[in-house]
Amino acid sequence: MHKCLITVVKRTISPDLIELYLNDNYRNRGFGPCELFNEGQQFLVENANTMPPGFCAWAWVDIHRELVAVMSGGDLEWMKEKGTALTCCTDGFRPVIFKLTRLEEEFSQP
Repeated sequence: MHKCLITVVKRTISPDLIELYLNDNYRNRGFGPCELFNEGQQFLVENANTMPPGFCAWAWVDIHRELVAVMSGGDLEWMKEKGTALTCCTDGFRPVIFKLTRLEEEFSQP
């Protein structure tokens, strides 16, 4: 297995969907882009079974499949750069987009 770097590429928001579907309790509190991440923030993953400190548990589950593929040495044919993947969490109102980058350093995973 390889180590992997997760980089927060973009925090998005869909005001039209918020207006149509989000209840007033949330919308009236100033609902905005995800507050857990900042663009450019990075997380090092050394073990695919261990979520890095400070990472969102929901996002971790959402990106885990691609993370394991990249860490296992897989290359996604549609990506320009080998050893990378672009993926996101499944928050329909304000998804966060992540870039996964395989680090060539290998390690033994328990």
